[in-house]
Formats: sequence, structure tokens, C-alpha cells
Amino acid sequence: MTTPSHIAVIDIGKTNVKLALVNLADLTEMAVITRPNIIKQSPPYPHYDVEGHWAFLLDALAQFHRDHRVDAISVTTHGACAALLESTGALATPILDYEHTYPADSLAAYDAIKPDFAQTGSPKLAGGLNIGAQLHWLFASDPTLKNRTAQIVTYPQYWGHRLTGVTATDVTSIGCHTDLWNPYEGTFSDLPEKLGIRDIIAPVRRPSDILGPILPEIAQATGLAPETPVCVGIHDSNASLYPQVVSQDGPVSVVSSGTWVIVMSMKPDGPPTLDPSRDTLVNVNAREQAVASARFMGGREFEVIQQGGRVEPTKQDVSAVLDRHCVLLPSVEPGSGPFQGQQMQWLGDEPDAGSGQRSAVLSFYLALMTSTCLNLVGGAGPTIVEGPFARNPEYLAMLLAVTARPVLTNAAVTGTSIGAAMLFGDGAFPPELEKFETALPVDALRAYGDLWFKLANVG
Repeated sequence: MTTPSHIAVIDIGKTNVKLALVNLADLTEMAVITRPNIIKQSPPYPHYDVEGHWAFLLDALAQFHRDHRVDAISVTTHGACAALLESTGALATPILDYEHTYPADSLAAYDAIKPDFAQTGSPKLAGGLNIGAQLHWLFASDPTLKNRTAQIVTYPQYWGHRLTGVTATDVTSIGCHTDLWNPYEGTFSDLPEKLGIRDIIAPVRRPSDILGPILPEIAQATGLAPETPVCVGIHDSNASLYPQVVSQDGPVSVVSSGTWVIVMSMKPDGPPTLDPSRDTLVNVNAREQAVASARFMGGREFEVIQQGGRVEPTKQDVSAVLDRHCVLLPSVEPGSGPFQGQQMQWLGDEPDAGSGQRSAVLSFYLALMTSTCLNLVGGAGPTIVEGPFARNPEYLAMLLAVTARPVLTNAAVTGTSIGAAMLFGDGAFPPELEKFETALPVDALRAYGDLWFKLANVG
């Protein structure tokens, strides 16, 4: 296959659905279109608006092809999501929102069959963040569902299936805290057999494999060439990690920011011992290697505290926060992250909503939560920040100060789209990273961080 030039990347995040067009020659984004990922609250349970997304994506693909040309399609999505398909290829049931919560008796029944963390690297998570818990609840809620399910695919491959008619799962999505996978042995855990679904999980493939060409009806709807290839696709955090997987030999840490902040540490000697009570886990990268990871809902916490968008702090705002030791302690979202169960609290006067001081405190909080995650996964080497937080200088300055390691940023609008496009790269070099420097007082930042760590760990 000739290496394509223009890669359309379908990026389904928890907050937004995006289509990005990436020029593979220089790994720049030629165009990006987004729509909100609003959860449908109608029966039988909260679920994703896949038909709305599909109409949006087809229109955007047609527009990109008219304006620029589309040579290939890659797909990246959030994790904790699977689609159950009937023999016709249609959904057997709507795709469940992973934030839906289950009754206590369902949780207890699932806990009785959940594999140990030592086997899966997958901790017990809230709601349906473990795909195994979703499947267990779905089958218990509808006794006819398992018989109607011909194939189970992970979320990137749901969209790949709609584009090509071919079913698969990918190793990064099946290895993303699902309880279904053993990341150390590269095979299924005990759970698929216990659930009775081992034979209906679609084949597990590497993200860079070609799933197939687009279906004739897709070519007709979008104007794309009928031979347009679609790759298997990848979990979004692993898309952010992928440029480093193919380019870094030594230790490196990657922070993928969005609704979730995912911290991943790649070291030649493999993952360290992890503490599942701190929301650490083992992900699987695109080369099927186990990667120590930790996370918290940083983007969601930003929205809760900021209440309407970031206000750029002035130097005076930052100085006032550092001098007064105005601190936000974890956790804004206590259901996940390294301080689960702790309730957020303000030390000192809470800054007004919409003020620069509130932005500064929040940026420091998010950086210190990130640093905590880095410590939990044995972060080493430079820290590469992807996504919206890469454009927040106060966040980057605090992270630089408290880790005492280089902080690098990727200027791409959506770092996930670059990694997903590189699945077609055949040796494409990742985008150049920029070393972050700050004029803020590093000693004062470190003193602030020391205070935060002391109070957060006591709290």
C-alpha cells in the first residue's frame, strides 16, 4: 500500500467528537471540526448518540475530501466502551455510557468474579469504567441480550465496522482497564470465560493493521475513493503515547490531557509495582507492551472549578496565590484519581469565579495532581504534555518545578489525532516537541507544592 498523505482521524472523546485531517508529511492538522458528545438520557439507560455522531462524521468526511482530499481514515476513542453487535451488524443494544452506576447487588455479584489486579493490572473502578462490569450488568438486566449478541467490539472498532463492515478489537482498547485482558501475557484474562463471551469477542489486532477499505455506500455518501483504507484504530491515551512509542528509546513520561488526564510512564525495565487504590493501572501500548498508568478527571475538574472558561492570570495574580498560600486540595471529582474518597477543600479564601487568581490556583492543583500520578507510576525522563493542558503556562510551570525534570509540549490542537494518524506513518517522525521554560519563581512554586503534598496526603 502506498503511504497516504492526508489522514482523516475520527476522535471520539468523552466531551467532544472530532474529525481532524492530518498531513502525514509534516504531522500538522489541516482542519478540525467538533461536536459535543451529549449523552442521551432516554431508555433503556444513558447511552451515546451514535447516529448523531455518524451523520456528523459523514458530513465532515465529505467536506474534508472536497476541500483537501482524504487518503485514509484512522479512529481513536475514549476507553471503557464496547459495542454489542447482532448478526446483521446492527447494535444489539445502545452503547452504554460508562458513567452510569449500577445497584449494589450487581456490583457485589461482579466483584465475586472480577479477576485480581495482579492478573489484569485493572483496578476496581467506579460505574462502568471496567468494561467487564458493563457487560455483566447488561447481560443481567436483559437475559435475551447475550443470545442476540454475535460480536463484541471495542469502541474504535465500532466506527471501523461502520466504515468497513469488518469486526475487530484492538489491543490498546481491550487492555484499557477492562478486566478482560492480561497485559503481561498478552492474552485474555479469566473473565471472558466466566461471562461466557470468549468466543464472541472480535479478534484482537494491533492498531496499525488495516481493517479494510471503506464500504461502497460510504464512498458514495462522502465522495471518498472506494479503496480508501481504514486502520484498526486505537485508544485515545495510547494515541497520545504512540509518537513516543516509536521514537523514544530511554525512559519518558507522557501526560495526555482532556476530560481525563492520563499519565503514562515508559521505562525499559517495565512497570513498577502499582497501588490499585490510587487509580493506577496497566495500559497496553500499540506494540502490546505493558505501560504503568495513573489518571484523574482533570478536564472535568477544570470545568467544575472554572465555571465557564479559563481567565489568564496576571503575574500579580500568581504572586498573590503564592504569597497567601491559597490552595485547592483534592479531590474535586472524588470518585476517581489518586485521592479517591477525599472531598475538595480550599485553604485560605476561595478566589472569585472568573478571577485570574482562581485560574492560577486551579492550574497549580491540576499540575500537583499530575505530579502525584507521575510519582505513583515511577515517572522518569522528560514529561511530555499533550492536549489542552499543554497550553496552560501556570500548569506547566508548577509541573516543571515539582518534578525537577524537563517538560516538553506538543503544539498540536489534538495530540491524539497526530498519534492516530501516525498509525499510517511507516516511519513518520513525530512532531517536534518544545521545551517549556518559565519566568515564574521556581523556589516559590516548589514551596507551594511541598505544602500541597503535605496537606493532600494528610487529608
